[in-house]
Amino acid sequence: MSQAFVKEEDSQWLHEILPTEQALILYLSRENNGIRVYEKSRHTDKKGRAIIEMSNGLGYTKDENGRWCIA
Repeated sequence: MSQAFVKEEDSQWLHEILPTEQALILYLSRENNGIRVYEKSRHTDKKGRAIIEMSNGLGYTKDENGRWCIA
């Protein structure tokens, strides 16, 4: 059997994408069935981390390793 039929999907996890805002927007838009996700606001939490509130209703920040995570 060809591997073309074995591979299920090319998905990534949030923590696997590049730690740039553009990469976050592209990832979230792709996960949102191609509907663009955009930044609505930004603030800093008690730990001093930047929280980016996105149009999908969730906030995102970078963890201690610089990887994206849900705030």
